[in-house]
Amino acid sequence: MIWCEWTRLAFTSVLGCLCVLVLAAKIFVVREENNLSLLASKLKNFKIEQEMKAEDKDLTLISDISDMTMSEGTLEGTFSFDTVFMVNQRGGPLPVTRTFQAPFSFDVFGSNLFLTVFEKKNRANNIANEMSKAVFMSLGQIVEARIQPETLRRFQEESIEAKILFFDGIDLPSISKLSLYGEGLGNTSLYIDYLNHGQIWYAVVKSKRYGYVVGVTRNAVVTCFSRTDLPEFKRYVRNEVFPLIG
Repeated sequence: MIWCEWTRLAFTSVLGCLCVLVLAAKIFVVREENNLSLLASKLKNFKIEQEMKAEDKDLTLISDISDMTMSEGTLEGTFSFDTVFMVNQRGGPLPVTRTFQAPFSFDVFGSNLFLTVFEKKNRANNIANEMSKAVFMSLGQIVEARIQPETLRRFQEESIEAKILFFDGIDLPSISKLSLYGEGLGNTSLYIDYLNHGQIWYAVVKSKRYGYVVGVTRNAVVTCFSRTDLPEFKRYVRNEVFPLIG
């Protein structure tokens, strides 16, 4: 059985039937800028049009920002972008344009300005890069957030229970990653043994405050496996994940 199938079965076994809509986000740090009004002015007219040809069909792919609102310490909006995929139509390939819409928010938190993109990791990375170019005219001004290994360890140990733990930085020869699946993993001797050989990269835990089952990585990817809506998920990210970054 290949690893990805084994992982899917383990997730299903541990977390139960994942029939709810999974919400995902990735958090970034904005360098050298915390003026939300200036950010809003630079992003207000953001629009990119890309011409391409697929199967002899001319297509225009558009990326833009809409629905921006600003309140105290927060700038929110929606980043829309087009992609092309092929479908079979009467035996032949037909290019079809699909538009993704990713909510985002810039949040002043302490001395930091965070950008949170509520989308899967790869698409969130692309959006962060586009925003860096739009605001700063270059890449590298919006960068990945980082959670220190000891902070992620404390986070999972202070939760109700850990359900899944991935470890990296393993010092055992020929082993690059270790994982634990189950209930109450923090109370097992194997957990202590793994900590002696590596660091926690990913933890799926149950939050004491919110009751959500949530996965968090050290590069600030957050996935909520419990039933909730986007506004509540945003509150969870701000209240429980932002304090971990540093």
